[in-house]
Amino acid sequence: MAHILVVEDEEHLAKGIQFNLQAEGYEVTTVDNGGDALQRIQDQPQGIDLIILDLMLPGMSGYAVCEKLRESGAAMPVLILSARTLTEDRTRGFDSGADQYLTKPFELDELLSRVKGLLLRHGQRKVVQVAEKVLEIGTAVVNFETFEVTRGDTSKQMTPLEMRLLRFLIESAGRIVTRQQLMQRVWDQPGHFQTRAPDQFIRRLRKIFEIDPSQPRHFLTVRDAGYRFILEPDQESDDN
Repeated sequence: MAHILVVEDEEHLAKGIQFNLQAEGYEVTTVDNGGDALQRIQDQPQGIDLIILDLMLPGMSGYAVCEKLRESGAAMPVLILSARTLTEDRTRGFDSGADQYLTKPFELDELLSRVKGLLLRHGQRKVVQVAEKVLEIGTAVVNFETFEVTRGDTSKQMTPLEMRLLRFLIESAGRIVTRQQLMQRVWDQPGHFQTRAPDQFIRRLRKIFEIDPSQPRHFLTVRDAGYRFILEPDQESDDN
C-alpha cells in the first residue's frame, strides 16, 4: 500500500483529499505546514511514496519545502496542488523539483489519475523503460533500479524527474528532441507551456554525467531545435 503525505493548511481540503485517497486504498498522512512535512519525511525516509504539496503554507512555502527535499536527496515524487495559476508559479514549482503541478480548483478524477500515474512511474521502480538496469555514460554508471549514479568512489542519488528525463533521452538517443516534446513526455504538460525547466534539468544531467559540463559530449544542445543525447560520442565521430 502506497503512503501519501498531504501537506495542506486548509483543513477541509486536506480531509477531503485524505478521504478520497483512502477510498482508493492508499495510506494517507496529513500535515498543515512545511516544517512538519520535512520532519515527517526525515523520520520516515523510506516510508513516504508521494507528496501532495500546497504552495501557500504557514512559515515555509511549498517551494522551499520541495527545494529542501531535493537538496537532501529525497527522491519521492512531488505533486504541487496550488491556487497559483500564473506561468511563473508553475515554472518555479518545476524548478524547485516538483514532478507535476495541478491548480485549484481541480477535478477529483484528475487528481486521482495523477497520483496513480506518479506512483506507477516513480514509486514502482521495477517498471523501467530502458532495457538495461545498469548503463555506463562516459565515466559514470547509472542504476535504473536504485536511481543511483556512481563515478569512481563518489555516488549521487537522482530524483524521479531527473531519471524520467534521462530515460526519455536515452530512448531517443541520436535524435533531436524538442522542448515541446520534453514538456509533453517528461513533465506531462502542454507542449506550448513556457518554462526553463528543461534547460535547468539538462544542466543537472551534465553536472552528473559530463566530465566537463561546459563542454558536454553526451547531452548536447542543438541551437533553435532542442537537445540530443549521444551515448558514445567517440564512436559517432568515427562513423562520421
